[in-house]
Amino acid sequence: MPTAKSDSDIAQAIFTVNRHAKTAPDNQYLYALKKEALNLMIEKQRALKLGLHFSKNPQKSQQQSSVLVKCGNYYFHMLPKKEDFASLEHLGHLDDTYRNPPSRMNLKVAKEILRTLTGLEPHKKESTTSSFSKTYQPRQIDRFYSPKKSYFD
Repeated sequence: MPTAKSDSDIAQAIFTVNRHAKTAPDNQYLYALKKEALNLMIEKQRALKLGLHFSKNPQKSQQQSSVLVKCGNYYFHMLPKKEDFASLEHLGHLDDTYRNPPSRMNLKVAKEILRTLTGLEPHKKESTTSSFSKTYQPRQIDRFYSPKKSYFD
């Protein structure tokens, strides 16, 4: 049975997964882990919704807000629900000078912590290679081969 992780360990894992999701080519699973972990932590009252912020990069040039969540020593943003607009204070624009504390957690460890917490499993990718491509060997080209006849003969 896995040991229960502290709020700071879970917050650090969420931070690590979120940081990697921003640059990962296939980031849907990472963002799903972050979302589910934050929702669980809020539900268990181990994280707190503090208020709403204007989004830094709104979609389609329209003003958009996100929910500021405090979990452990870290702050995260997530998409708001309808009830968040009625129940949370709007904090205006986010403070660009604040940074979360530095984290040194391996992505594999962070994903395992959040996978254990949420129960989310990554989707299995189907193999796209056919049996032909496994047996195909490209033709070897000899760089030093010169034909006996040339174009100018």
